Amino acid sequence: MKPVSSLMKKKRRLSDIILYGLIYFFSAAILLMVLYFIAYILWNGIPMLTGAFLTTAPNPIEKTVGILPAIINTAYIIVLSLLISVPVGVGGAIYLNEYAKNKRLIRVIEFTTETLAGIPSIIFGVFGYVFFCTALNLKVSLLSGALTLTIMVLPTIIRNMQEALKAVPKSYREGAAGLGASKWYTIRTILLPAAMPGLITSIILATGRIVGESAALILVAGGSAIYMPRGNILEQMMGSGATLSVELYRYAYSQGKNDVGFGIAAVLLIIVLVLNLLTRWISRRLEKKNQK
Repeated sequence: MKPVSSLMKKKRRLSDIILYGLIYFFSAAILLMVLYFIAYILWNGIPMLTGAFLTTAPNPIEKTVGILPAIINTAYIIVLSLLISVPVGVGGAIYLNEYAKNKRLIRVIEFTTETLAGIPSIIFGVFGYVFFCTALNLKVSLLSGALTLTIMVLPTIIRNMQEALKAVPKSYREGAAGLGASKWYTIRTILLPAAMPGLITSIILATGRIVGESAALILVAGGSAIYMPRGNILEQMMGSGATLSVELYRYAYSQGKNDVGFGIAAVLLIIVLVLNLLTRWISRRLEKKNQK
């Protein structure tokens, strides 16, 4: 008769094999689903990516389709939303993690940000329309859309950046304090570079939500993009216009033009992939610079 200890070891090994097998199976399944999703969109969308499709505006009279205004509107909203939300979000995370002493206040703010992150986007759209479009008299415009999306992505940036700062070892802070460095100097030269991967992750997640948002933007930014962009950026921001995600909804769902929808989806997918690769390249460059 085998000892009890050997039977337990054998049982554990069998359970470990099963668990590892399940982990690898589900990981491979998720990877295959993502690859299939990307391949399916690109396969159906790339044939639509002609020069006229990417560089012209839609013409209802000639019944031609172009998405250049939507591409530019999307770029405007991404840049403006990130320019506002990233400094505010990083500053909020620094305050909560490095300066705030009242634990009750910290818990209240963290609970609030987590609650905001779970609110449906259409509620943000209603709030943006009531506050930005009506109360502040910004009307339905790209600026109202960017400000609304700024509020939407702030919780994501704050929470991710806060966790990144928490992950920095306390020895970094203690060593800097021992050398006589001020708190702000320590944050600027040690903590922020060490937390850079968390910041890059925050930017990627925020960009993904901005690019994919449509419900809120229909209310606050506009439901169509049929005019070529003007030379004055401020004038363009104060006017209404649809982003690529809104145009995707309009063509694929409202008009039943699935081929155009796949073309816009392919453009969105390429934009997200390029932005992810660009932010990761910038992160690696900054990490190498800090290591020198």
